[in-house]
Amino acid sequence: MKMLINVPETVVADALRGMAVAHPELTVDVEHRVIVRRDAPVPGKVGLVSGGGSGHEPLHGGFVGQGMLDAACPGEVFTSPVPDQMVRAAAAVDSGAGVLFIVKNYTGDVLNFDMAAELAEDEGIQVAKVLVNDDVAVTDSLYTAGRRGTGGTLFVEKIAGAAAEEGAPLEQVQSIARQVNQSSRSFGVALSAVSTPAKGSPTFDLPAGELELGIGIHGEPGRERRPMMTAGEIAEVTVDAVLEDLRPQRPVLALVNGMGATPLLELYGFAAEAHRVLAQRNVAVARTLVGNYVTSLDMAGASVTLCQVDEELLRLWDAPVATAGLRWGA
Repeated sequence: MKMLINVPETVVADALRGMAVAHPELTVDVEHRVIVRRDAPVPGKVGLVSGGGSGHEPLHGGFVGQGMLDAACPGEVFTSPVPDQMVRAAAAVDSGAGVLFIVKNYTGDVLNFDMAAELAEDEGIQVAKVLVNDDVAVTDSLYTAGRRGTGGTLFVEKIAGAAAEEGAPLEQVQSIARQVNQSSRSFGVALSAVSTPAKGSPTFDLPAGELELGIGIHGEPGRERRPMMTAGEIAEVTVDAVLEDLRPQRPVLALVNGMGATPLLELYGFAAEAHRVLAQRNVAVARTLVGNYVTSLDMAGASVTLCQVDEELLRLWDAPVATAGLRWGA
């Protein structure tokens, strides 16, 4: 596989150096691998910290900024960051109002953020946590016990981030984050395998005429393999899998997310099909976001995430945000 890198061992550090030159509004600590909004800590504001393995960009570092995260901790490719990174990030953003850890449900992330919370509290930082587990495809995987955290992470970080930006206290920000997670469900499909820099070739075999339904963002197996289908057929399977579990009674936010190698031309067409299915199922869509946001390096495919919202959650979603990966109203 051809990759635009120097050597696999420095791919994360090189990317962080690139973020630093492209986004002077961020403080990027390449050595310690922490990305912080430059105005942190913001007086009186709850700090939001997230992180995870690299390879899912713009998640999480691309979501650091006004109205979203205060800091992110990138690990090696598909590998959890370590507790020292998380403690350093918490200390950098703590204004005295406390820090919320937003954690995707992968075993390494959960263990390391739990340890980091204990260490941060030993240093006098009040820490609360929320676990994101929105993926309905499988109950357990190679990386986690229970449901995986995927596209719903974006909704949690954006909506909780807006609440924190408005000055909501830690307990309220945590409660909103949990509400968003409980109201979000995701399902993804892979059209090709993912290739990591360390391996330099696809990490699993997916024949040219097949797709994998319910794939994870690290290339974990899904529910089943089928012969290649049309965008409309894939949308029906994907949306129905989400609706079967979510059963929304209110309008939804819809994220049509690319896995990294699917062009926008295809994603917009897929979004149209997803909307068609939702309309046929009598589900109202309040807002739609289309693009590559929670990716898996060079995997071709897409995921659909729906989040049931009330007026307050919709207001927080619409609130200004200014990050490298998501920006409006600011």
